[in-house]
Amino acid sequence: MQVTETLNEGLKHEFKVNVPASDLDAKADARLVDLKDKVRLNGFRPGKVPVSHLKKVYGRSVMAETIDQTIRDTNTQIFTERGFRLATEPKITMPTEQKEVEQILSGKSDLTYTVSIEVVPAIQLADFKSFKVEKPVAEVSDADVDEAIKRIADQNRSYVAKGEGAKAETGDRVTINFKGTIEGVPFDGGTGENIQVTIGSNTFIPGFEQQLIGMTASDTRTLKVSFPKNYASEKLAGQPAEFETTATLVEAPQETAVNDEFAKTLGLESLDKLKQAARERLAAEFAGATRQRVKRTLLDRLDESHRFEAPPSLIDEEFNLMWTSIKAEMESGGKTFADENTTEEAAKEEYRRIADRRVRLGLVLSEIGEKNKITVTDDEVSRAVIERARQMPGREKEVWDYYRNNANALAQLRAPIYEDKVVDFILELANVTEKKVSREELYEDDDAEKSAA
Repeated sequence: MQVTETLNEGLKHEFKVNVPASDLDAKADARLVDLKDKVRLNGFRPGKVPVSHLKKVYGRSVMAETIDQTIRDTNTQIFTERGFRLATEPKITMPTEQKEVEQILSGKSDLTYTVSIEVVPAIQLADFKSFKVEKPVAEVSDADVDEAIKRIADQNRSYVAKGEGAKAETGDRVTINFKGTIEGVPFDGGTGENIQVTIGSNTFIPGFEQQLIGMTASDTRTLKVSFPKNYASEKLAGQPAEFETTATLVEAPQETAVNDEFAKTLGLESLDKLKQAARERLAAEFAGATRQRVKRTLLDRLDESHRFEAPPSLIDEEFNLMWTSIKAEMESGGKTFADENTTEEAAKEEYRRIADRRVRLGLVLSEIGEKNKITVTDDEVSRAVIERARQMPGREKEVWDYYRNNANALAQLRAPIYEDKVVDFILELANVTEKKVSREELYEDDDAEKSAA
């Protein structure tokens, strides 16, 4: 066997491999000898079939299997001897001319092929003990608890019918019957009876609720609206529609007394218990926000400390996934790059930078996990599946079966668990200091990101 490196450019390598016909023939004969005691052919006793006859019957298929196995074994040897870690599957180029293929399969010609690969670069890990990470910590204040309980009270407020002739205002709840049409033609799902709409809740099509303002019980109006361009139904998306709407009841919201009785309607013993539950939930939310801030800071630090050329094919793959998603989202929302104050070229450049960062961080986290024997157990994955199932009441078995029968879905669950375990490993080594912050400061980065989105 002869191996010649024909390309060595950065992370890309190519090898030309020649395997003598005599080597292939010897390997194929060995496989035929092994078959001798296993096959059953008419006219021959078990184990007595001559190898020469087996070669006539199975020679071509056995040689094909031999070639396939030889290529796999040879490639493994090439990569192992050179210490290569492959970024993608190797690309193998085989002879294609029929005459040449026939000569190889018949054992009369050498096998010559090329194998092209892209490798993962050697990664020199940083000294994580030198990392300084600030951990923002916010305490749950009494004001935070009061605000949370007020939101709960608002969500559970009662409504009382207004007097005869009273007009609907923002915040009121209006019970309506409606019939929708597009260009005078009714459409599926466009009819409703005794539907309760809270004006200002923004739960209906944009512009619908505002046109209910001023209606009284028994009033009828024709509301003119347009379905959003990203509406779930493609037939209705972007279409102008009219709804003949009759109000049957107008109700005003009532202030909810926040006391022990209110707490009991929520299944809690007292107002103190409600406050305790609200405080615990807020504490969990704050802890989650803190975790995200610390993780983001740590990933930024890893990015800064590990600058290397990432495999182009992995960057292309990550970019294409992101770009496809971005384009689909913009099309469904009817947006253009001009709406985002950018151009398609500038957006592509930005997302390619993000793709490069993601690939490098993925390789760094993988290297850290591998060198420190960090693994994800089956129990940890099972707990993640159970948690997903709990989020879909009534469909638990469906969720469980989906993950049990879908290896890719399980891998998607395993990946974030692995990442978090590597992050925790680094944080144990890093110099982490806590900083007391307000709730607003804890969430300010998230708010800024939302504003920019």
